[in-house]
Amino acid sequence: MSAEFISRLIGLIVFGALGVYGGANLGRLAGDPPDLWASAFGLIGVLLGLAITPFITVRPIRAARRLLARLSARSLFAGIIGLIVSLIVSGLLSFPLSLLPRPFSQILPILVALLIAYLGVAVFVIRQNEIFSIFGYLPGRRREAAGEVSSERTILMDTSVIIDGRIADIARTGFLQGTLLIPRFVLNELQHIADSGDNLRRQRGRRGLEVLAQLQKDPSILVKISDIDVEGSRAVDDKLVILARQMRAPVLTNDFNLNRVAELQGVTILNINELANAVKLVYLPGEDLNVRIIQEGRETGQGVGYLEDGTMIVVEGGNRYLGKEIDTVVTKVLQTAAGRMIFSRPSDE
Repeated sequence: MSAEFISRLIGLIVFGALGVYGGANLGRLAGDPPDLWASAFGLIGVLLGLAITPFITVRPIRAARRLLARLSARSLFAGIIGLIVSLIVSGLLSFPLSLLPRPFSQILPILVALLIAYLGVAVFVIRQNEIFSIFGYLPGRRREAAGEVSSERTILMDTSVIIDGRIADIARTGFLQGTLLIPRFVLNELQHIADSGDNLRRQRGRRGLEVLAQLQKDPSILVKISDIDVEGSRAVDDKLVILARQMRAPVLTNDFNLNRVAELQGVTILNINELANAVKLVYLPGEDLNVRIIQEGRETGQGVGYLEDGTMIVVEGGNRYLGKEIDTVVTKVLQTAAGRMIFSRPSDE
């Protein structure tokens, strides 16, 4: 039995009783038999109770719950502090306002209290970052302000970064400080991919579930699956960005489109592709490099090989050494959007 159905039954009884009572009194005032008036108004009360009770009870409560679910704990706490401060201020102002002549002494204290309460909540929520940053200067918070990493940091994980698989190795190194949070809608998308009719998508989804199981089994990695959701949006990427803004948490991903959209909305992104490019070895022109030529290049005479980290090596005149390992000398290093490319030539030339 739903809460809305129960509210309609209660509204039916309450409004019906009020209709009978009010109709009987109106009938006596009109000089008519009260029973007729009581029956008519009772029926109207029953219909009103059935129709409008959910709109004044259950549905406003649900709307308030959805609003509170979208608010981060930080914003909610700031709003409560603002409300308390504004009530204290309005209480101090109520005494001098009550000394004014009527009707100002009765109306102004209430209006001023409502206005100050709204302004207090709005100001504290809007300026919450500046307000909470003050606590960083308190004696008990000096160590964290000086650079101590908080263990309460939360990192949201995208579906693509779980499927990628490299996150398990990165997390074991200890560079990701905090809790890896996987929202339920991300897990649902991962399960949907694992159940796909397409063989490749199904394999990717199952690999993601295996990576997630490895992360949960590792005692050194904090992994949490949360049922938190975002109302009003269906796309997983949109939900992640909204949730990251609410929680003020970074998003761990390797999705290029999500990266750009999140950055435009002020969300911090931890992109493992950028991390991989950042930790690649740096080679300078003139350094020696041993490479195995595995294919011909685009230009005539070029040979192409790869380092262990995936960096492409283009060897001028290397097509003669196809399938062989040769010593080369770096001639040029080119950084592209896809990664780093190194140009070289055989050492014996």
